Amino acid sequence: MTGDTDLSPARLRHARYAIAAVFCTHGAVTGSFATRIPWIQEHAQLSAGTLGLALAAPAVGAALAMPLAGRINHRLGARTALRVLLSLWTLSLILPSLAPNLPTLCFVLFVYGATAGMSDVAMNALGVETENRLGRSIMSSLHGMWSVGALLGSAAGTVAAHTGADARLHHLVAALVLTAFGLFAVQGVLDLRADQEAPAPAHFALPPKSALLIGAIGFCAVFAEGASLDWSAVYLRDVLHTDAGLAAASTTAFALTMAVARLVGDRVVDRFGAVRTVRAGGVVATLGGLLVVGVRHPAGALAGFGLIGLGIAVVVPLAFAAAGRSGPAPAQAIAGVATITYTSGLIAPSAIGAVADATSLVVSFGLVTLLTFALIAGAAVLRPGAAVGQAGDDLGGATARTGSPTSTNLPEPGRNMSIGRSGT
Repeated sequence: MTGDTDLSPARLRHARYAIAAVFCTHGAVTGSFATRIPWIQEHAQLSAGTLGLALAAPAVGAALAMPLAGRINHRLGARTALRVLLSLWTLSLILPSLAPNLPTLCFVLFVYGATAGMSDVAMNALGVETENRLGRSIMSSLHGMWSVGALLGSAAGTVAAHTGADARLHHLVAALVLTAFGLFAVQGVLDLRADQEAPAPAHFALPPKSALLIGAIGFCAVFAEGASLDWSAVYLRDVLHTDAGLAAASTTAFALTMAVARLVGDRVVDRFGAVRTVRAGGVVATLGGLLVVGVRHPAGALAGFGLIGLGIAVVVPLAFAAAGRSGPAPAQAIAGVATITYTSGLIAPSAIGAVADATSLVVSFGLVTLLTFALIAGAAVLRPGAAVGQAGDDLGGATARTGSPTSTNLPEPGRNMSIGRSGT
């Protein structure tokens, strides 16, 4: 790899802040969209069932488009590729509120998801490279900044909805502001390019074994996340018979504990290492799941959902970091992990509903508890070199990592990802 020869501490700090701003921008698009879904549903005259069908389109678009990010990165270089892909993502926010019917909405949400997936892989790959050069963990706080962006976007969207603003105008303004902010932020990220003699990434290939093992850990965490975000309020309302306000508080408790834990998680990872951090998180999340299913009281459920969020918060960032250091094709591994975790996020809400229909929501969250327990047993795959047979132990801190702060092996985002799965 070539480019960005200035690797001074000041330059690397600037690159870290810049990539954090990119993550924040990405999250703000998601938050802005989510708050106006009811308006979009009413505008397109959709039932709950047809809306659910339309909301599956982004995951399909992401899965099919992620492999293209690698080729774009190879051709344009890391910074220019991220600039293009992030701009496409922020501008795609304009599209959903314009859709007048179900077929159009499905198409625009497919495009929305495709741009989301490509920019997601690109920014995570640059995040891993920035972390490697700094020599300490930053991926947790980067994902924390994504959560901050989502909260900011949601807050602005809530204000817009409360004032009765047309979602088309709201999303146009938000898209233009976020595009401008994203372009400014991208100027500060590391600018790395593939060697001229390096072959272009393949369009599609099965992810490596390392990605499957690491992705399985991400799958468990994202399943618990999707289930808790979408079903915690329903659980309090239907199982514990609380009012709507208290039920909604469970979602807030979960989201806030995740955001806070991600923002401070890097210090924990640097002190104790990825494996110990994920194992401890698995214990915390499992205790939370046991509170949810075992203590039939609103206070116990609220505490339980908060503990689930706290326990799983850093798992996905650490999975991306481990994938980026897992072997000779880090981009392929990153894209593979992204695919597996996107799949988990897609199937979790419907799987919880299906189990609840067949049994009960209590049994559904018993399944979630089992998956959080699996984090304790499977955390070892996040040890540096574990997935590719390298020696070494997760002793904590930057010294336990593979890849030096001056490494120049930039993962080509999304390289060689299978189309048979659906991403982060």
